[in-house]
Amino acid sequence: MDQNTPRDDTLAKPLKSARVALNVLALCFVLSVLGRGLSDSFTVFLKPISESFGWDRAQVVSVYSLTWLAAGLTAPLIGRLFDRSGPRVVYSLGLLLLGCAFLVAAHAQALWQFQLSVGLCVGLGTALIGNVPNSILLGRWFGPRLPTAMAVIYSATGAGLVVLLPLSQVLIDRIGWREAYQLFGIVALCLLAPLLLLPWRLFAGGSPHIVKKTDTSLADEGWTLLRAMRHHAFWALFSTFFFTAIAMYALTAQIVAYLIDAGFPPLQAATAWGFSGVALFVGMLGVSTLDGLIGRRPSVLFSYGVSIVGIILLWLLQSYPNYWLLTGFVICFGSMIGSRGPLITATALKIFRGERVGTIYGTISIGSGLGSGLGSWSGGLIHDWTHSYNPLIAFALINVVLGMIPFLVVPALRR
Repeated sequence: MDQNTPRDDTLAKPLKSARVALNVLALCFVLSVLGRGLSDSFTVFLKPISESFGWDRAQVVSVYSLTWLAAGLTAPLIGRLFDRSGPRVVYSLGLLLLGCAFLVAAHAQALWQFQLSVGLCVGLGTALIGNVPNSILLGRWFGPRLPTAMAVIYSATGAGLVVLLPLSQVLIDRIGWREAYQLFGIVALCLLAPLLLLPWRLFAGGSPHIVKKTDTSLADEGWTLLRAMRHHAFWALFSTFFFTAIAMYALTAQIVAYLIDAGFPPLQAATAWGFSGVALFVGMLGVSTLDGLIGRRPSVLFSYGVSIVGIILLWLLQSYPNYWLLTGFVICFGSMIGSRGPLITATALKIFRGERVGTIYGTISIGSGLGSGLGSWSGGLIHDWTHSYNPLIAFALINVVLGMIPFLVVPALRR
């Protein structure tokens, strides 16, 4: 019996490490569902808020633009805060900001109050419980399996859409948009207490095997932010994030309103776009699986091609509003809207691995935040100037093409 004990301990340690890794993955998934679901719920609130105050589309969409602008611009600071203070501080600040922001928004009377609360504070709160801290934490537990883990986390966007968009529309219809925001704020603050009680020292430590292996490799890299910014791969990844985000968020901010204007009832429009979350989950795992089968570059280019098909189907919906085209759009566009994220994240963490990877990846993520903010704001302006969705769709298509160019021409991304 004593002879078997060392062997049993040796077997138990990997099993325990695997269970902790899955718990960390589940935690990151739940936080991502909450953060992305609450922030993207603004696409449902856009029309009732606009009608309540008589604001034009560009004014209201500016709130959504600030959300993603704040998330992107603060990403390097969040990465640095994570490196210095750890996940407990970062995630707790995120939930606190989200809760307070929605409580303030429930009583807002002026545009600047929405821009401050739902825009800047929700954007920062979403970033604090979002992809930058999640990718760093999961990298400590999953190592070479990080693309698969990140695919699960990115698919949380879809889960958030499935749950919170139809729920938001139901709450707006039954209790009003102010009361819905108040409920969101209370729920976020109530989740803060159980979050603080989690075993953060264990979660932050990472898998002993991966940490040991990573420590050995980090000594040879020595990446700093300035050194990374002099490398062509840094700006290639930045521009991919930037142009892709412009294309996606120019459309997503107005998709529910677009479907309503095309003739679909509000709840059906919100539910249909919400179900893009199911497609997104399948798309995330599908593209990550393709990455292992045919390589990163072909997988990324495939995802861009499917996105282009989805945008074309969206354009056809305004002339032929039927459920077949709607289903095709949700599957094609919805499944690929964030499918490139895990692969781009894994590429960045692999190229710039080192003790400053949080700061470097956070700075690259500025491209996503800037693109998201500029895309949604530009989309609102284009709609107000032209009173048509056609120029907006053309604008999105151009930026999709620009987003995939780095994977066609940059040597570090072609390998």
